[in-house]
Amino acid sequence: MASDTAPYDAFLLVSFGGPEKPEDVVPFLENVTRGRGIPRERLEEVGEHYFAFGGRSPINDQNRALLGAIEEDFRTSGIDLPVYWGNRNWDPYLADTLRRMEADGVKRAVCLVTSAYSSYSGCRQYRENLADAVADVGAGAPRLDKLRHYYNHPGFVEPNVDATLTALAELSDAVRHDARLLFVTHSVPTLMNDQSGRGGAYVSQHRSVMEEIVERVRQETGHRYVSELVYCSRSGPPHIPWLEPDVNDRMEELAREGTEAVVVVPIGFVSDHMEVIYDLDTEAKATAEKLGLEFGRAATAGLDPRFVAMVRELVVERAAVEQGKDVARPAVGSQPPSWDVCPAGCCANARGPRPALCGQD
Repeated sequence: MASDTAPYDAFLLVSFGGPEKPEDVVPFLENVTRGRGIPRERLEEVGEHYFAFGGRSPINDQNRALLGAIEEDFRTSGIDLPVYWGNRNWDPYLADTLRRMEADGVKRAVCLVTSAYSSYSGCRQYRENLADAVADVGAGAPRLDKLRHYYNHPGFVEPNVDATLTALAELSDAVRHDARLLFVTHSVPTLMNDQSGRGGAYVSQHRSVMEEIVERVRQETGHRYVSELVYCSRSGPPHIPWLEPDVNDRMEELAREGTEAVVVVPIGFVSDHMEVIYDLDTEAKATAEKLGLEFGRAATAGLDPRFVAMVRELVVERAAVEQGKDVARPAVGSQPPSWDVCPAGCCANARGPRPALCGQD
């Protein structure tokens, strides 16, 4: 049976973007850091992370695979929406994608951002990017609506639960019971967290997901694992406070305290892009080996069929809302489902207000 997705006539995946060859790396990083005054030599230093993987970020290929999975899920579920993809920082850029959508006759599209949580960099900045792209395209640009935050949607949480159980099962019997669960997300300035959502949403949303996963793991194993939220990928100047502790620093403390094994669970990320394959699979794993810690890493949601189906469910849910229907809004854990339209002042831009779509300001 076909699902009713009116008033939408297209779906747009909105993502960060990443370099696809070595000569892309520094220009890509210049796009990411534009306006922040970061010297080129620092960008070249960060670029070494990409050069270690052939100068190619995995994120674009992961988005291509996700798009293919969404298209197939839409097709088999009776949803007749063309699927588009635009990036913030690299080709395909959002404005170019909107021009293609305009040429294809798209009038109104629903958007999924590949960031599950509230924060300036994970929500409002994308909303600003959408506003910039629409302004660049002009009067013929399609109207855009952003899907709600999905950090606590079952289609995101349940794959993370199973991935945590799998990573624990792969530890040796001698250390599994007392392993520490380290739930990892991207560090942001503490001010950005303070201004996220209606205040502190970035951390509180991650903690809600962490607590739900820990409880689900307890239900499956009969054991409540000690867990904590840690951070990776700090990139700001040292005089600006960022969320801590860093995953590597915390592992060093745990090793001194006698911990023998850790499982890192990257709940802050939807796929295995650079912050996962470098910061965790390379850097954090090397730290664990140096410390003599047995190390496990849970998978991201990626192409899990439940995550892919979540996209469809959110599209149908939002379409029903726009049609004025009462609709179920699945959410698990301690927090309710998020809003469809971001409230005024949500995830404020610390540099000052800029035009943004999909919100009340």
